[in-house]
Amino acid sequence: MSQEMRVNEDVFIMGEDIGLYGGAFGVTRGMIEEFGNERVRNTPISEAAIAGAAVGAAMTGMRPIVELQFSDFITIATDQIVNQAAKNRYMFGGKGKVPLVLRTPSGSGTGAAAQHSQSLEAWMAHIPGLKVIQPSTGYDAKGLLKAAIDDDNPVIFYEHKLLYRTKGYVPEEPYSLPIGKADIKRQGTDVTIVATAIMVHKALQAAVELEKEGISVEIIDPRTLVPLDIETIIESVKKTGRVVVVHEAVKRGGFGGEIASLIAESEAFDYLDAPIKRLGGKSVPIPYNPVLEKAAIPQERDIIQAVKETVFRR
Repeated sequence: MSQEMRVNEDVFIMGEDIGLYGGAFGVTRGMIEEFGNERVRNTPISEAAIAGAAVGAAMTGMRPIVELQFSDFITIATDQIVNQAAKNRYMFGGKGKVPLVLRTPSGSGTGAAAQHSQSLEAWMAHIPGLKVIQPSTGYDAKGLLKAAIDDDNPVIFYEHKLLYRTKGYVPEEPYSLPIGKADIKRQGTDVTIVATAIMVHKALQAAVELEKEGISVEIIDPRTLVPLDIETIIESVKKTGRVVVVHEAVKRGGFGGEIASLIAESEAFDYLDAPIKRLGGKSVPIPYNPVLEKAAIPQERDIIQAVKETVFRR
């Protein structure tokens, strides 16, 4: 964000406590000292007002970056996002632009309980006019965020809370990654796992254990849900003949169902040696209790079990 703000004065950031406090998860720490109050704007506690102001700014030529403290709070800004940001370009015959990035921490694992731990990305993926990004690494997050800021369409950018704590290679220089291109995180031959966000890391851990038992796992990270690189997924499934789709969001109505149906509707269906397996969160609000919190979403052992059920099915 800082790199983009240095080269483009139209880029600014707004949200609750993003100034001196540095944001709920410290992402904007130090930015107000460099860019000042005009471009790092603390806002009132009103997600509807934040999103509405950002949509208006984007429509008049600015490139706002919004930080919502928790992705659950998108529910409060739904009208501005769904009925204004997503519809503007279509309703004005392509002449209107809404270059808005809405960043928001999602997912569980921090003991934040039912109102601050949800994974609602499938809601936004359902809305025509929005792009939806969900990276799993720092490298992907930086490259995709630059691409999102440069995009003339509204982008919802989900950042899993636990991934803020991870470390990995991220180049200092600016770079972009294409929106709508999946990444093969691990090559394999026996089964494909399509995983998103924190589940990519759980799948990688599971793959190491499964390899000890002679099961070769390929892991595909879509990185962006809309647009979705279904072609990379299909090619992987055609190679392995088996697929497990896993995400943290509640299984019922989750984006995994979309991926599964696209596979079933494609030429990859003829290559399947077992039914498509879906893993997702249980249909309960995320509990505060840490043991129950873990029980509510897929863990490494659940992925291992799902893969075995798929691989050994005859």
